[in-house]
Order: sequence, then structure tokens, then C-alpha cells
Amino acid sequence: MAKKTTSQGTPATAVLAAAGVPFVLHPYTHDPSAPSFGLEAAEALGVDPARVFKTLMVDVEGKLAVGVVPVSGNLDLKAVAAALGAKKAAMADPKAAERRTGYVLGGISPLGQRQASPTVVDDSALEFDTVLVSGGRRGLDIELAPGDLVRLTSASTARIRTLV
Repeated sequence: MAKKTTSQGTPATAVLAAAGVPFVLHPYTHDPSAPSFGLEAAEALGVDPARVFKTLMVDVEGKLAVGVVPVSGNLDLKAVAAALGAKKAAMADPKAAERRTGYVLGGISPLGQRQASPTVVDDSALEFDTVLVSGGRRGLDIELAPGDLVRLTSASTARIRTLV
């Protein structure tokens, strides 16, 4: 995979560039009326939704954490809590998620967040050579190796998805 550089720099792309990690940017035209940012990206880019991952902020016993799951499924809150050594989790307040990450909803990347949070990547990511995650704004995805995603976010992996 070739490293692509453009003027579409975000904190996420800066992290990848600084680490020397190969990645490919996939910009697309975002439709503000799209009901699902992740499924919109998969469709616009012509990529299997199982390879496109959404970044979800969760509140785990009063602390924010990150769950990264394929857009073809949903986040299993009990599973992400268990993966983080807790009993339960809830979706984080959207404003708190934006403040913590420095990104807007629909553009939250697991990479380059303002404040790092414990992260769990769904284990299905490891089945692919590359996966796509938000590039740090709506209408921009980043393709990279799942091992690089896990390493750069200091993530653990676990089955934290449910199928739709």
C-alpha cells in the first residue's frame, strides 16, 4: 500500500505520517442527510462494510473509552465493558466525545485524538489486510493495516460487535 500525501491533513494523518505507517486516504462527498456515516462511507467508496470501521466513544464506569467496530454491525456494550475490565458501559455523551477527541461526530477517528482513551478494536479487523477508519472528518476515510491501527492506538482486540 502506497503512502499518499495530500492537503487533507488531520491529526489522524499526522500520527500516521509521524509513525511512518503506510496509509491511503479515501475522500468522498459526504451527504449531511445520510442516516449512517459509516455505511455512507462504505457505499461511496465501494468497500465491503465489514472492512469499514466506525469509532464509538463509550462511558465505562465514568471514564471515556473507544470501541472500533465494523459498520456492518453494532457495538456490544457489555462486550466492550468486559474487554476493558468493567461491568457495564453506555454510549458517551456526544459533546463529551467531541471535547475528548477534538473531532466532530461522524468524523471521530481512533487515531490522533486530543486525549488518548483506552481502545478496543473488534477482532474481525484482523481478518483483513487493510481496514478503513475515519480520517478525522466527515467525508474522509483512511485505509491502513489493522495491526498498525491496533499498535498506534495501544488497543486491545476482542469481539465487541453484534451483527445487525
